[in-house]
Parts: sequence; structure tokens; C-alpha cells
Amino acid sequence: MNTSSATLDHITGVRISSVTLPLATPISDAKVLTGRQKPMTEVAMLFAEITTAAGLEGIGFSYSKRAGGPGQFAHAREIAPVLLGEDPSDIAKIWDKLAWAGASVGRGGLSVQAIAAFDVALWDLKAKRAGLPLAKLLGAHRDSVRCYNTSGGFLHSPIPEVLDRAAESIERGIGGIKIKVGHPEHATDLARVTAVREKIGDGVALMVDANQQWDRPAARRMCRALEPMNLVWIEEPLDAYDFEGHAQLAGTFDTSIATGEMLVSAAEHAELIRAGGADVVQPDAPRVGGITQFLKVMALADHRHLQLAPHFAMEIHIHLAAAYAREPWVEHFEWLDPLFNEHLEIEGGRMHLSARPGLGVTISEQARAWTFAEHKIR
Repeated sequence: MNTSSATLDHITGVRISSVTLPLATPISDAKVLTGRQKPMTEVAMLFAEITTAAGLEGIGFSYSKRAGGPGQFAHAREIAPVLLGEDPSDIAKIWDKLAWAGASVGRGGLSVQAIAAFDVALWDLKAKRAGLPLAKLLGAHRDSVRCYNTSGGFLHSPIPEVLDRAAESIERGIGGIKIKVGHPEHATDLARVTAVREKIGDGVALMVDANQQWDRPAARRMCRALEPMNLVWIEEPLDAYDFEGHAQLAGTFDTSIATGEMLVSAAEHAELIRAGGADVVQPDAPRVGGITQFLKVMALADHRHLQLAPHFAMEIHIHLAAAYAREPWVEHFEWLDPLFNEHLEIEGGRMHLSARPGLGVTISEQARAWTFAEHKIR
């Protein structure tokens, strides 16, 4: 136990839960059309709840799609004991301690995604101790963030459904629409994008996401064809690790190139940014190891004057985006709504911070009912 006179509290308990979130409709993007993946039917959530001697509790989560959920839970269970006795305010120190506890499996991917749940919980706890929303603890630049919806634009949805969902999102107060592209026939993609643009008009932000499915020649052709569409960005036109190829596209076309969601460490984002591979950086806090690592990516992106649009997990990313110096975007997904008792307010094209301390969410009884495995450490 940390016995320094500066230590005000220490961790006394950890609860980790593996929760299977079912999706109402199987989800398909370009990776399914190319045979690389099967339609997604569920999301594996890893929850961490950390309690302290002073009676405080922090809640954090990570996630995995299609595969990896049991692995995240198993790794979290192995490394969790090192949290006991630590001062919960020493978050960077604890991150390093958790990383060293599982050092043989590296500092990226599944190992840091397990750490992320603990890291987010510690930041939630720290903000609660201060009586502040997490964004205010970090130092917010704004109390609301531009938001766009993705969940209505997947490739399994026919165009009429995509158009209806786009109209519903705008009516709900969401400020932008993102649809998936990456069909084998480029004309199909262009027809879908054209239909959505005509439906929502030029005044509504529109983005497209190719999910890494084009090679360099195809990406150049599609970026050129999409230039007249007045898009906010073209996302993941190439393999996520083709930093040089993304940089070439970013340097050639007026439409911004966005990428980064698949990168699994701050170090990988540093390489992407150094290569000039993105106009819009899209880090995912659960994927890079939590808020501690995400803040490093934010600092690198700000130094290069880049735009920020975090991927998924809006319950976390609303706070981080609000603390970014340049006007960002946050991605709206309603998928996680059943997991929490509280929900974010959306109005006027923006997602608004609540006054609730920490992340501002508590785990629902439905999430407890979907718990697949649980482990407690005291």
C-alpha cells in the first residue's frame, strides 16, 4: 500500500465483468462484402468497477467486436490484482504498472484494451472525487460537440432505409451523416452517396467510410469521383497501416482523409501523424489503452493542427472531444444505450455534456443481465 502523506485514498476492490451486447440486426460493412469478416451480431463489453477506502467508485469499459472479448476479460483478470493498495489518483503510474504486469504480450492490441477499462474507471473516479464532469477535469474548450450518426448507413441496408434513417437522425438533432462504402462495384457506392446527398441537402455534413477496402489505385479513383460530393471526409480508404498511402491521398485531394480507429496504441498513432497520413485523426480510447494514452494522441494531433473525430464509445469520447483545442466531431451510436441508465442529450447538431460528475453514466440492470462472466478482487 502507498503510505505517503500525500496519499488520500487507496484502491480496495476491483470488479470486472464480461457483458455480451446483442445487436438487433446483423451489421455488415465492406469487410463482409469482401469475405474478410462475417456480419456482426454482438459486441463484447469489458466493464471495470474500482472501489476505494474512501467509498468512491469509478466505472470504465472497453469492448471488442466479433472476437477478442474473452481474451480481454482473461487478461484483465490476470493483471487486476496489481491495482489493490494503489492511490487511484496516480493514474499514469498505475497504467505503467498494469502494462508491466502483462509485458510479455506487448503494449498494444488486446493487452492495452484490457488496461483501458481500468484506466477509464480511474479517470471516472478522479473526476467524481473532484465533483466534476470528466471534460471539466481535463479542461473543456466547449460544453457540446458536433456529432454525426453512423449506425443507419451500413451496407446491409438498402438505399431507401439509409435515406429514412438519415432523415430520422437529422430530425433527432444529429448534425451529420456517415454512410459506408466499399461495394465491389464503385458505381453502387457513388449512387448511394449521391442519393444521401440529395436527400439531406448540401447544408448537412456527410462523411463516407470505406473500412480499408480499397487498394491505392481504387482509392485514388474513388476519392477523385467523390470530390464533388462536398464530403467532410473519406474514412479509411486504404489499409489502416498504409500510412504512406493515406498521406498521398491527403496531399492530393481537397476532401479530408480520416483514419486511425483501428490503431491499437499511442505509438501507432504517432507514426500515422508523423507520416502525414490523416487530416482527421480518429483514435479510440478503449482500443489505444484508455484515456491516459488517448491524451497523448490528442497532444500529437493538436501539435500538427489536425482535426479530431474519436471512434465509437461516445460515452467516453464526448468528454475527450470537448477538451480538444480544435472543433472536433464525435460519433453517435445508439448501440450502447441499453448498458447505461443515463443517455447523452443531442440538440442542434451537437452532443451536450451533462453536469453529472465523471463519465456521467451508471451501469444498467440490463447490462447486469447480459453479464457472461464476472470476477471480484479484494
